[in-house]
Amino acid sequence: MKRTVVFATLLAGAAMAAAAPNSDMKAVLDKLASMNPKPLPQLTAAEARKGPTPADAVKAVMQEKGKSTEPEPVAKVLDLKIPGAEGQIPARIYTPEGKGPLPVVVYFHGGGWVIANNDVYDSSPRALANLARAIIVAVDYRQGPEHKFPAAHEDAFAAYKWALENASSFGGDPARVAVAGESAGGNLAAAVSLMARDRKAAMPVAELLVYPIAGYDFDTPSYEENATAKPLDKAGMQWFYQQYLNSPKDAQDPRISLVNADLHGLPPTTVITAQIDPLRSEGQTLAKNLEKAGVKVESKNYDGVTHEFFGMGAVVAEAKDAEKFGTDGLKKAFAKSSAKPMGRRAE
Repeated sequence: MKRTVVFATLLAGAAMAAAAPNSDMKAVLDKLASMNPKPLPQLTAAEARKGPTPADAVKAVMQEKGKSTEPEPVAKVLDLKIPGAEGQIPARIYTPEGKGPLPVVVYFHGGGWVIANNDVYDSSPRALANLARAIIVAVDYRQGPEHKFPAAHEDAFAAYKWALENASSFGGDPARVAVAGESAGGNLAAAVSLMARDRKAAMPVAELLVYPIAGYDFDTPSYEENATAKPLDKAGMQWFYQQYLNSPKDAQDPRISLVNADLHGLPPTTVITAQIDPLRSEGQTLAKNLEKAGVKVESKNYDGVTHEFFGMGAVVAEAKDAEKFGTDGLKKAFAKSSAKPMGRRAE
């Protein structure tokens, strides 16, 4: 009897075991915890949008280390409104140094289709612009629960079409337009490629998917390992779905459950995942499924870091590496597409 109890205890401990964050990541997580964020299930969407963010924690760590908190400089930043699926939506264009026309990346921020905006995710487009030598069009799409699925997805596709049609007007090359995003934004980027293929639009030349939401399965290995991880845990992810989906039936849509989608014909893809992240398993499954569908894929998992690490290059070393890995994939695609007169259309 005693041995049975000990064995059960060991099993329970194994199920709860999650990897420890490295020192860089821990500093950010500790600072975020000191800001006393409330669990998402205790909040309304409006309340959640006002809470402290990982970006706030990064800024606090920088201040503590005596580093400047000024954003990474780019040559030009322009805020504007562009057509969404049902009206104007905010966008921000980041232009790096360099002679145009430059390649373009349409970027979608994270936040579970519910919270955050271009201000919260400002660091990522700046890094991408400078490393990829590309113009980044960052999009603030409609969010749930005020705007349910597929509002964000339709806005993302509308923004992508706008970028294709207007690239020349802001110094971009319409023959070299890619998509990128983090978390919910990674989901939107992949969905845009699916929609472009199925609606016979010009395809993105590449996609960069950073820990994308890619499935509706809360029993994956990474969900079990990281059920209580921060800044994203299982309960928080379930809350996001409740805010954005009309009902669980929406999760069957291939734009939500990318791991179950027909992925044939998608552009070269870079997938980045984090060890301490509930979404790690579905991101890795998506990468494998893309390969099975004949898509050229480069993927990398980063140990010792959590969801949201990608934009933390100022204080987390792995983020710098991930930014370079992600933009290397984009630059390869841009180089191959430079001779094409227009973005290729789905067959």
